[in-house]
Amino acid sequence: MATPSEARRATLLLLVMPLFFSSNLVIARAMGDAVPPFTLALLRWGVAVLILLPFTIDGLRQSAALLAAHWRRIALLGFLGMWICGAGVYWALGLTTATNGTLIYTTSPILVLLIERLAYGKALPWIRLAGVLVAMTGVAVIVLKGDPSALARLDLNLGDLGIAAAALAWAVYSLVLRNDGLARLPTMPLFTAIAIAGVATLAPFSAAELAMDGGSPRTAWDWAGVLGLALFSAVGAFSLYQYGVKIVGPAVTSCFLYLLPVYGVGMSVLFLGEALHPHHFLGMALVLGGLVAATVPQDVVAVARGALKRKFAVPGSGSPPSSTP
Repeated sequence: MATPSEARRATLLLLVMPLFFSSNLVIARAMGDAVPPFTLALLRWGVAVLILLPFTIDGLRQSAALLAAHWRRIALLGFLGMWICGAGVYWALGLTTATNGTLIYTTSPILVLLIERLAYGKALPWIRLAGVLVAMTGVAVIVLKGDPSALARLDLNLGDLGIAAAALAWAVYSLVLRNDGLARLPTMPLFTAIAIAGVATLAPFSAAELAMDGGSPRTAWDWAGVLGLALFSAVGAFSLYQYGVKIVGPAVTSCFLYLLPVYGVGMSVLFLGEALHPHHFLGMALVLGGLVAATVPQDVVAVARGALKRKFAVPGSGSPPSSTP
């Protein structure tokens, strides 16, 4: 159990964690087309692997047999997490704003719940279902720019749809990662192995990209952007998330992810000069409200259900009287 000082330190660091995650979209959008998407993703994760290896090489060697036994799953995770959610996101950011990207990408936890319900038949309590519907409505407001007729005209931004596809891929990544065999692996060596698999999936596409169009980093600012992506949105964000899970638990740590749109949109406006429109505020409110409702812990749902039953119990119906306001 964490000491009070450890819990305070973890809380302060977890306030930074979603800022690091949000920096991915903002830095990539700021770099524009200076580096093509597959090459940018390859450099980001290649540098991240180089940073991680000195700390994880021993763990990789000790877990080599187990890693080899699960190489197909690790390769799939590398494709989902680094190919689609890396290069795919960077491609999409060439067509949409970091503001839209942040708000749409935040719905990944919602998509996890939907996949669990549709593919595995996992129960979805009414409050979580309501949260899913509200959050999806928020995404629709953002994608359609508050104009429902845009759907009839098929006036949709491909970048927004690309970010939505990446959010779905990240939800699948989260579910694929939940595996008993992978759970026996140390966290950081496993993350390094997945990053290496991601680099392997990106390398041939980056080579083709460079052969056709060029576009490797040329300026100090380009390399600073690559280093920022590797340090902050890859190594830093993941390390802080794992630290939070270790010290204060996954439930508390996950709650800090609600700050993703706040940080992401704030940085997009502050550093990129992106404009906020009424549909952004409405979409953000719906996405955040739906996300909170959909991911609320089960014990909170049980308490709320019990309170409602007591509040609306009919006298004399056999329901236990309420002893609390």
